[in-house]
Amino acid sequence: MRHFWIYKPAGIQKGAPLVFVLHGYGNPGQQRTWMNEAAEKHKFAICIPCGWKDPQGKPSWNVGYPFQQGWKVDEVAGMEQLARYVQKKYGLSRKNTFMTGMSNGGEMCYLTAYSKQKTFKAVAPVSGLTMEWIYRTMDAPKPIPLFEIHGTADHTSEWNGDLENKGGWGAYMSVPIAIGYWIAKNKCEHETVEHVEGLNKENGCSIIKHKYTGGPTGCEVWLYEVINGPHSWFDRDINTGEEIWSFFSKYLE
Repeated sequence: MRHFWIYKPAGIQKGAPLVFVLHGYGNPGQQRTWMNEAAEKHKFAICIPCGWKDPQGKPSWNVGYPFQQGWKVDEVAGMEQLARYVQKKYGLSRKNTFMTGMSNGGEMCYLTAYSKQKTFKAVAPVSGLTMEWIYRTMDAPKPIPLFEIHGTADHTSEWNGDLENKGGWGAYMSVPIAIGYWIAKNKCEHETVEHVEGLNKENGCSIIKHKYTGGPTGCEVWLYEVINGPHSWFDRDINTGEEIWSFFSKYLE
């Protein structure tokens, strides 16, 4: 049995968009996420699923960490099945369903993007990684819009990657290489760069907004590089939910 929370703002319309919000490793999920305020403002629903316990007893998503070896859980199929159930039960859009996730949930966003799935139209990992095994063995079947927000001082999910598995999460690619795959997959031809100050000037973070556009399918790639940013969802530095929804809303039908 998969447990989940559903958040439907007052006044939401039948057939409204649906956003999955996936928690980080060991965190069973919280009803309050970085997307709630945006959901309230823009009238979309949020599904917050809880990961099953892995071999270490931690609620998580099976993305092939070394300590998850032998764990037989097909997470992408599970999320698609849950999405169909939630769409039907709560009268939400089958076409406008998206996924965001923090850390381990961000890895799930990448795994979903690389997989043969027809449910999630765009993904937005936050402090997420592309595992080396995904990068080396999988090729995404189609372009998909992708938006990563990542701190350069993240010591859990290192900006420069960890191909030697020093952190114990398994080998993973650097953020620029991980994003470069999607720029190529989506055949983006143009890049715009904007440097802005963070909302909280006391912590010394600023944001470089990279936006890659011009692909034949319209699937864009955004990367927000949070200078000196730690492992977080950056709600003190940017309005994360608004930024992610501004990206997802480009793909509404």
